[in-house]
Amino acid sequence: MTNITYYIICGVLAVAVLVGIAMMSKVKTAAAGNLLSACALAAAILIVLWKGELLSNIGLWVSMILGLGMGALLAYRVKMIQMPQMVALLNGLGGAASALVAIVSLMTEGSLVGAFAIITAVLALVIGMVTLSGSLVAAGKLAKLLPQRPVVLPAHSLWIGITLILSLAMVVLATVLGRPIVLIVSIAASLLFGVFFSIRVGGADMPITISLLNSLSGVAGAIAGMAIDEVLLVAVGGIVGASGLLLTQIMCKAMNRGLMDILLGKTSVAAKPADAPAEAPVEEAAPAEEAEEEAPQIDAAEVLRNAKNVIVVPGYGMALAQAQSNVKELADKLEARGAQLRYAIHPVAGRMPGHMNVLLCEVDVPYDQLYEMNDINDDFASCDLVIIVGANDVVNPAAGFAEGTPIYGMPVLKAADAPVVIVCNFDLKPGYAGVPNPLYTAKNAVLMLGDAQETVSSLSAMLD
Repeated sequence: MTNITYYIICGVLAVAVLVGIAMMSKVKTAAAGNLLSACALAAAILIVLWKGELLSNIGLWVSMILGLGMGALLAYRVKMIQMPQMVALLNGLGGAASALVAIVSLMTEGSLVGAFAIITAVLALVIGMVTLSGSLVAAGKLAKLLPQRPVVLPAHSLWIGITLILSLAMVVLATVLGRPIVLIVSIAASLLFGVFFSIRVGGADMPITISLLNSLSGVAGAIAGMAIDEVLLVAVGGIVGASGLLLTQIMCKAMNRGLMDILLGKTSVAAKPADAPAEAPVEEAAPAEEAEEEAPQIDAAEVLRNAKNVIVVPGYGMALAQAQSNVKELADKLEARGAQLRYAIHPVAGRMPGHMNVLLCEVDVPYDQLYEMNDINDDFASCDLVIIVGANDVVNPAAGFAEGTPIYGMPVLKAADAPVVIVCNFDLKPGYAGVPNPLYTAKNAVLMLGDAQETVSSLSAMLD
């Protein structure tokens, strides 16, 4: 195969991956887009093996078959609720693969020619190891194997600075120092940096962290491709890195976050909440008996039967209880009574980007009923009813006044503006960010505490 032919094939495959990603942005073509991208990547593997005359290497085929089997088994056994940690783990494995390419290249005499190849190999190693350790910590937090709250170690910022400087120093000095020293120091420093960086991220910033790590896995692959002069790896890695970074920036903007603040942990470490403004909180803090005298108790059944404009706000609690089918059943009954149903999706609802979209589409909720925050936020005040299923931080009005907390300044869904809000939550504890939610004590709120499957089913029973 000539180089020209190979480059043309690489270009075609890269375009196929891009087309597949574009198709994934629409529900009707998402499955086909995913299949197209997967087939393009499978073809890329075969083309690289063919060009390198490795198709007859039995060891490679055995490894690929084992990897294919493990991936298929995980895809079959992993539950939808476990998908966020699965995504985090796969991000880490992508970084590890790039790091292994760099390690083998650095350890193989004569495989890297010139300073550029050596420096990019070390850079790929550093970014790959940061992605690996950071993703493992993120997966551990999501799986509750590690503390889900931000963890701040003694002299945390100092350790981050030291490990980052050591990692960058190895990249700069890669052509001067001996390769064993470069390998040992860069691996140790980058692994520790990934741990120090991700362990203090918590609360509402976890979806952004996963998105950023996804981008880093692609960047590591692209740089590894530069080191070994593999144009296809550069192209595909660049696509993954760019798409992940764009998603990260979109989510940062939606949450009113600065990416550097997240990287430095400034938005994640919980602080003592500031006092709420004098006007509203004084009313909200009134004794329950007094509140009952001032406003009549809301009849949830009557509101449900008469509601014609309903907005559902799904959250991680729905995912945890696997209550999406119960929500769909309730929605079907409301629609049968003539109600308009819409779903308000916060950019970081759940534990990864698009988490709620996937769960709702799994039970055949029409995609045109899913609305992003900016498209529906002004409609809460004019709707008849809002039903919150397991969402907390993303509807917490305290984001507007609780200074010093992880959610302060974060745009939230304005569910509190609705005339009636039915809250289906497991309990009254604060959400993942650790900030109490004043919506729970609001006069227009009806609390349905317990497992989301049971509480949503009880709402459905009111319509029978």
